[in-house]
Amino acid sequence: MSHVAAEIDRTKLRLARAAEVLRLEARTIANLEARLDARFARAVDLVLACQGLVVVSGVGKAGLVGQKLSATLASTGTPSIFLHPTEALHGDLGRIRAQDLVLAISNSGESAELNALIGPLRKIGASILALTGGGESTLAHHADCVIDIGRVEEACPLKLAPTASTSALLALGDALAMVVLQERNFSREDYALFHPGGTLGRKLLRIKEVMRKGEQLPLVPSGTRLVEVVRVMNRTPGRPGVALVTGEAGVLVGIFTHGDLARLLERSPTITADDAVDLHMGKNPKTIGPEQLVEEAQHVLHEFRIDQIAVLDQARRPIGLLDVQDLLDVRIT
Repeated sequence: MSHVAAEIDRTKLRLARAAEVLRLEARTIANLEARLDARFARAVDLVLACQGLVVVSGVGKAGLVGQKLSATLASTGTPSIFLHPTEALHGDLGRIRAQDLVLAISNSGESAELNALIGPLRKIGASILALTGGGESTLAHHADCVIDIGRVEEACPLKLAPTASTSALLALGDALAMVVLQERNFSREDYALFHPGGTLGRKLLRIKEVMRKGEQLPLVPSGTRLVEVVRVMNRTPGRPGVALVTGEAGVLVGIFTHGDLARLLERSPTITADDAVDLHMGKNPKTIGPEQLVEEAQHVLHEFRIDQIAVLDQARRPIGLLDVQDLLDVRIT
């Protein structure tokens, strides 16, 4: 057999093995649906009723699953920390209070370090929720509620390394977190509050948090000469390249931009610096409110291919300006 043919066969074997692992883990997760019962609903109740922290704990690979699950809970409205059982046994049990719920994760349910916490947790008064594959294990017998993934065949060729079991634990933990999220009526805005550094968090900022205002707002009254409008645009901090034209009671009546000026100079040779801005301004500008989301402003700017949008109060008076550059500054676009 040639070297090329051998390499092809080797690749096929590797891909076949990888596909087998994926099928086994996918099948394991799919089978969890049939295991959902009243105990899962009880687990949701425990999390929702928890007045303290959901303290997630586990050893080894189950501990890594627990760290991820704790992070998911915390980021979706359920205060949570991860506590390693060994550290807990050496003083960190002081982090736990009677109002806390301990989510203990162990595939076998017989992890010595984790089960050593059961007695102390009972003395503290915390509730115990077990996520395990050992429905008749020590952990399960001492828990207030059990979510049982059942006995799982590992995808490891030796049937030893945690693979399918950790996928199952993670999937069922995610299911718990997402049901809790939904029952808390946790919103996109709530999610953004906990993710200010992420793209979604930035998109869900309110317009009032990023708009230009005060001295950065280029306002001119109706009837202002074009030459003065240009001076206002150029003198405004940040040089927004736009002027918001106001009428009676400060209500927005139009908008004029550097782009409008350039087009006028090209198309209308009779234009003069003394022309009133009202003759050339856009009279139906796109606007937005201060409580609306930056995501909404981004949509308007992109849809209508404009660079600025006026922010109005309820009386339609301009109180802010959002420039496409402002979206770049907060890394929205």
